[in-house]
Amino acid sequence: MFKMMRILVVDNNVELCSILAEFFDSQPDMETVGVAYDGEEALVKLTELQSDVMILDITMPHLDGIGVLERMETMDLNPRPRIIVLTAFSRDELLSRLTELGVDYFVVKPFNLTLLADRIREFAQEAPDTVRETSHQDLAKYQRPVRESPEKRIVRILHEMGIPPHFKGFTYLRDAVLMCQTRGYVGGALTKEIYPALASKYNATIGGVEAAIRNAVVVAWENGNTEYISELCGSHRGDRVPTNSLIIAKLAEEITVAAM
Repeated sequence: MFKMMRILVVDNNVELCSILAEFFDSQPDMETVGVAYDGEEALVKLTELQSDVMILDITMPHLDGIGVLERMETMDLNPRPRIIVLTAFSRDELLSRLTELGVDYFVVKPFNLTLLADRIREFAQEAPDTVRETSHQDLAKYQRPVRESPEKRIVRILHEMGIPPHFKGFTYLRDAVLMCQTRGYVGGALTKEIYPALASKYNATIGGVEAAIRNAVVVAWENGNTEYISELCGSHRGDRVPTNSLIIAKLAEEITVAAM
């Protein structure tokens, strides 16, 4: 059953809020239910409105985006909206903190409105039962294909794991898995073929590629969806953080099976 996604826009840029609200309201499966221009106002709107998605800016007066997320942890929000953060910064430490606070997705300014709408549909489609329905006919052109492309599927899985999308390790993992899915995963290929290929592609060192992937895996294990990662890796992992090779092999297997 398709649902109308109710969106709360929070940003101190009045013009941007107006653009976003007008754009969302022009979509057949979205509606802007509220706009807030600072963090304190956002908290009030959160208690008054049952929003499914909150578009949240980080830099705001009175209370910034991180402050809003910290206060949300003490609020009895049922349902709690999915959170998409707009930020001009993509520092790993900032994104790691935002992930800890429950952010579902990050969009770096400047951004494309159509891409933002696609991301909202992709990561916030599992809305609560209380949201309003819209027609199949209106939504037909926005439905996700029954079979996802390998790249789209691996990106969705990495988000599900809890890896911040602007970590270098996110990009390296995505490409490593796609390489394995195309070539077939063979023991030893990681260090002999894949790491060197990624280092050459992104003008990095082999050690830097390996460390970035390891950091992404550790962050996901400690602050992301540990249950999902455990299910993905199964009994091969034990109680330790999965190795890079195990994660890549299991992800390659996952998207290969899905493509069959």
